[in-house]
Amino acid sequence: MSRIGRIPVEIPAGVKISREQSMIMVEGPKGKLALKVPKGVDVILGDRAVEVTRPSDGRLERSFHGLVRTLVANMVKGVSVGFEKKLEIAGVGFRAEVGGNTLKLIIGFSAPVEYAIPEGIEIKVDKLINIAVSGIDKQLVGRVAAEIRSLKKPEPYKGKGIKYAGEQIRRKVGKSVGA
Repeated sequence: MSRIGRIPVEIPAGVKISREQSMIMVEGPKGKLALKVPKGVDVILGDRAVEVTRPSDGRLERSFHGLVRTLVANMVKGVSVGFEKKLEIAGVGFRAEVGGNTLKLIIGFSAPVEYAIPEGIEIKVDKLINIAVSGIDKQLVGRVAAEIRSLKKPEPYKGKGIKYAGEQIRRKVGKSVGA
């Protein structure tokens, strides 16, 4: 048995889980999410917990066992609490602002970079350099944060660019003037 897969997922108050054929729907105070359960894995709905089981020990079933349990746990956490990733902008004159459903970034290019915010994601900018990406879908929040970071990755000499909050940038020594 998968060590992760055999742990039941606790359902907090205010979260409802239902099942229709191979689809699992999770509804909570923050929104709704759905997941298609792959063949070879069974999801058992209880009163206050959800268990993921597998009928056989085939290779595919073993690989999906822990994955489905983690996806269900992320859905439950997303609709009850939500997920958030924080980014920081470093560089002289670099800044960000949100207008409507676009994120406008001034990050050293000749023109501002505009990023269209996907549906289901909320972006907040604090002090023009701190960006908070939040939503109920963990995968979507991570992908949006990675896409924003990829617009101007931090460079190793001066550290200018967009980085995750708390991320350590390995700095290189620049050229030294010879004597």
